[in-house]
Amino acid sequence: MRFRAEVDLDLLSHCSCSICIKKGILHLGTDPATFQLLRGKNALTSYTFGTGVAQHTFCSHCGMHAFYIPRANPHRISVNARCLDDIDGELEAHRFFDGRHWEDAQRRRIAETGEAPPSDAHGAKTLQAILDRALE
Repeated sequence: MRFRAEVDLDLLSHCSCSICIKKGILHLGTDPATFQLLRGKNALTSYTFGTGVAQHTFCSHCGMHAFYIPRANPHRISVNARCLDDIDGELEAHRFFDGRHWEDAQRRRIAETGEAPPSDAHGAKTLQAILDRALE
């Protein structure tokens, strides 16, 4: 799988939910308009649980979790910074999302930033838009 995305390394964050901790994901949120799936569209598999809003994508060939659509922001994409090319050295996240206490953390995030997801946002719609624009 190959993708291109515009990201800001200063926004690197980590999450304490069971999936992110066990996979070692370091998050970089980006707008779907700045993300393009270049290769691997047919190898992409999505896993959902609970609400079904988040789309946890992974490569069905190698199992890599390169990006996903987060429940907290289902109209955006979270790129796994560990999957970016030309990233040297130790990545250090300065932002944190308390995924173990998701509802409380989401309420705090919205109160602090004023950025609530659109009411019609759903991860499946965002993922489908990515797949529709994918090159391969």
